[in-house]
Order: sequence, then structure tokens, then C-alpha cells
Amino acid sequence: MNLEYFIAKRLVSAKNYKSSISAPIIKIAIVAIAIGIIMMVVSVAAGVGLQDKIREKISAFNGHIIISNFDDNQSEVSVEPISIHQDFYPEFKTVQGINHVQAVASKAGIIRTEKAFEGIIFKGVGKDYKWDNLEEYLVEGRIPDLKDKLNEEIILSEYMAKRLELKIGDRFTTYFMKEDGNGMPNMRVFEVVGLFTSGFQEFDATIVIGDIRHVQRINKWKKDQVGSFEVFVDDFTNIGEKGKEVYKALPPTLDSRTIEDKYLNIFEWLKLFDFNILVIITIMIVVSTINMVVALLVLILERTQMVGMLKAVGATNWSIRKIFLYNATYLIVKGLLWGNAISIGLLLIQKYFGIITLRPESYYVSVAPVSFNIPFILAVNAGTIIICMALLLIPSYIITKISPVKVLRFD
Repeated sequence: MNLEYFIAKRLVSAKNYKSSISAPIIKIAIVAIAIGIIMMVVSVAAGVGLQDKIREKISAFNGHIIISNFDDNQSEVSVEPISIHQDFYPEFKTVQGINHVQAVASKAGIIRTEKAFEGIIFKGVGKDYKWDNLEEYLVEGRIPDLKDKLNEEIILSEYMAKRLELKIGDRFTTYFMKEDGNGMPNMRVFEVVGLFTSGFQEFDATIVIGDIRHVQRINKWKKDQVGSFEVFVDDFTNIGEKGKEVYKALPPTLDSRTIEDKYLNIFEWLKLFDFNILVIITIMIVVSTINMVVALLVLILERTQMVGMLKAVGATNWSIRKIFLYNATYLIVKGLLWGNAISIGLLLIQKYFGIITLRPESYYVSVAPVSFNIPFILAVNAGTIIICMALLLIPSYIITKISPVKVLRFD
């Protein structure tokens, strides 16, 4: 039998334990640990969830890596065509970890209705387009059917539809300027079949998605010519490494860049969340540890006679210290159980009911997303226990200074 554990268990289950002088301090320590774990789990889940959701949105409209021609064109418009007869299309076999490649082409235009007009970027896509990424953001209607013959079906943002006073089933005229700037603009009539909301003003205010064959005809390109390629990788955390591999695998006439490079400001802003999460975790662990140190000191001082008695019968300092460390472990685990139960409950409520909302103009999402990272939650719990117990070894050293001669005396 583990004597130290047995004594610690008896101390915890004793009736006078809950009514002792140290009871309020112990409760405060448990509450502090519970609050600490709630703050850590919620901050990580919310921070990582927001990062993942924003990355998903950007990649849904751009892919992870964009392959295009070398040129000085800084706009979203495709100028020089690229042949689809490439070694990396339709499958990028020379680089591992790539799951999809799709061809797109963009053209600037102006939508004209009876009451308003808007400048837009018409993004032409083909049969290989990965619509699964956009279906989540489709708020009304359906995706265009681009599998058969050329048609006029398009989707645009709900924001743009409101500005143009358009709804599902409406038709509108779009004008595309010729490349040389001379002559009458090309006119196309499109039909709205779906509305999306991305939360990104840059996308919602400009992007219209339709058949790539319209862009090919307007630009007088051949059927095997496109504007660029969008590449999707399996693991976003390796996007920097995969971006370099893709660039090396391309012919010298083509360039590539990741969405981290294209939207540098957004991703630099997202990296600040990692620092904020680290600060919160550090503060919560420090607060929890301080409360546990105080609680342990009170427990030791309250049980000085017991310590003297154990020393008198031959118990070693380390053996007695283990009793109080077992006792502290019980308090820490109890606080962790309460903290995890409450934090996971709060996250589940947010995930399924979306109680907390955000301003899309500032955070690119309307509802605060959460991410359940079980390994990280377990790591936070394990780290809290290890750090607290390691630091509690210091105050437990006071036991070695307790003399049985001084505490075991009759009044």
C-alpha cells in the first residue's frame, strides 16, 4: 500500500477537512484552476477557430497556391493566357501533398441594371472547379451548372445583389471592355442562380463567378487557354514549403505565390492571435500556480502537529512532502475537471447555437467560430498539472524546517 497516498486520501475525505480554516482558501484555489483552464481552452478554441475559418474562406475563393504568368499586372484580371497542357494539370504528380488543381480566368466588367451599376471581376471557372469549398457560403439558390453547354448562370454575393437590387432568377447585363480599349465593349447577359456571403468585403464587393468560356470568348482565347491555376494542398500548415516546391516544379515562364503572400496583411494579423493565446495561457498558469502555492502552505501550516507526529515515528521529509503533494494533486485535478466540463460546454453551445457574434467588417466572420483541438486540450491539462506540481515542490520544502520537538508539546 502507498502510505502517503492513503494518508492524503484520508485527509481529503475527513469531515473536519471541509470546515477547517483552509477550506475557503482551498475552494479559491480550485476555482482559480477551473477559471484558468476555462480561459485557456476557450481562448485556444476561439483563436484557432477564427484562424482556420478565415484561411478556409480565403482559400475557397483563391486556392492555396496560385500559378500564373510572369507579368507586372497587379490586378485580379487575367491578361496573358496560359495553355492547360502542363505537366501539373490536371494532376500535380511531381509534388506530394497536392489534392486538386483547377483552371480559372478573370475579366473586369461593369454590371448595369435599371437602377444601379457596379464594377466587378468576373471569375470564369470550368468543370474542374471545386464547388465544395463555396457551398458553405451559399446563402440562397444553387451553384451554376457548367458541366454541359455554355450558359449564363452565375453566382454573386448577397451584398452586391442588394446594391443592384437583384434576386434569384433575375437577369442583368454586364459590359466588358476590349483588351485594346478600342471599339464597343462586349456585352453579356447573365442570370443569378445563387447568392453567397464570404464576409470579406474584397470578395463580396467584386467577385462574380460564372462559366470560364465567356472569358475565353471575350478575350478571343482558345478553348485550351486559361488565366491561371489554383492549387489546393492537403495540409495548410505546410503551405510555405509546398509553395516553394510548386515554384521549383514549374516551367520558367510561370510564377506561383501562396495566399499567405497574396494576402500578407491578413495572415500577419492572424499570427498575432498565436501571441495573444500564449500570453493568456501564461497568465492563467501563473495565477493558478500562485493560488495552489498559497493553498499548500496553509495546508502544511494547519497540519504542523501531524507533520511532527509523522517525523517522530520515523517518516522522512520526502515522504511527508508527498502526502501534501498528493493532496495538492487532488485539488488541481478537481479544478481541471470542473474547468474542462464548463469550457467544453460553452464551446458546444457556441458551435451549435452561435451565441457570440462578431462584426464581419472587422473579423471577416459573423459568428465566432470555435475549433475543438482535443490533443491541445489534453496538452494544456497535462502542462498545467506538471508546472503546478513542479513549482509546488518549493513551498513543500517548508516541511523539512518543522521540528517535531517544537510542535509535539503539551500546552
